Amino acid sequence: MEYRKLGNTGTAVSSLCLGTMTFGSETDEELSHRQLDRFVEVGGNFIDTANVYSGGVSEEIIGRWLGKRPELRDQLVIATKGRFHRSGERHLVGNSRTNLTRALDASLRRLGVETIDLYQAHAFDAVTPLEETLRFFDDAVRAGKIHYAGVSNFLGWQLQKAALLSSFHNTVPIATLQPQYNLLQRAVEFELTQVCLNENIGILPWSPLGGGWLSGKYQRDAVPTGATRLGENPERGMEGWRKRNADERTWRVIDTVRALASARGVSMAQVSLSWLVDRPAVTSVILGARTLEQLDDNLGMADLHLSAEETASLDEASAPIVDDYPYGGPGVNQRNRSL
Repeated sequence: MEYRKLGNTGTAVSSLCLGTMTFGSETDEELSHRQLDRFVEVGGNFIDTANVYSGGVSEEIIGRWLGKRPELRDQLVIATKGRFHRSGERHLVGNSRTNLTRALDASLRRLGVETIDLYQAHAFDAVTPLEETLRFFDDAVRAGKIHYAGVSNFLGWQLQKAALLSSFHNTVPIATLQPQYNLLQRAVEFELTQVCLNENIGILPWSPLGGGWLSGKYQRDAVPTGATRLGENPERGMEGWRKRNADERTWRVIDTVRALASARGVSMAQVSLSWLVDRPAVTSVILGARTLEQLDDNLGMADLHLSAEETASLDEASAPIVDDYPYGGPGVNQRNRSL
């Protein structure tokens, strides 16, 4: 397992992060604890959750696991998020000082820890002044409740504004950005990647396998069946499946991944994850697995790096089609494009 600096901090984290969104819903507590054990066995030290994952149960499962293995606490970097409400708490929402204080304190209790290493705003809040959120982060660090602050699902201008305001007001800097990022979803490269490089903010991609598409789970024009999220619940997300299935770019990417995986003698998931781990500004890729077998396969790429030629073939196959200004079309200086 490789280790990298967590954005602009001095803390080192594994290049793979264990995501725990399935804990307490699709993955029961016993299997969740087995995933956590396996992750640390192979050298992983970075665990990500959120207050809304399984209504807070994900944090509780992690907390009980830490209770059984207290010797690991100082070796791990625990990240969680606040902003959205849990069931029955619709009045508790947003990035206000009031809501984030309550959410953070509740997360600390569920996790059974005194300090959360990385606390993240789960999404932008257009109602709360950004300065208020940044002041909350700073006060939480000074109070010893968190070590670092991050954000998730921000747009380019939102992240740049947060970085500039934290610098201007001398508050704790934004250390990380957690966006959706994978071979099928590269829009973060339009602006967010450059902001992160400029501000030394680490990218923590979620959904690195595009909901299973990049692991070879789905076949062209075949309605999902069997042990997949869509196969077990066909009404969930079928509109998105149809749109992606009809896009020739989807199958161009999948075919390229499959060919490289076959040539390497590794899984498609490992190729897809390896491409993402080595993208500019990426600190750690968040793995989300429902089963131990899925996790083991993902962890199998920990030391896998693609050649320049392999990376270029994936870059070409996955290049987004950008025809409209300001990212493409007339008036765009091609040398300044990030894609």
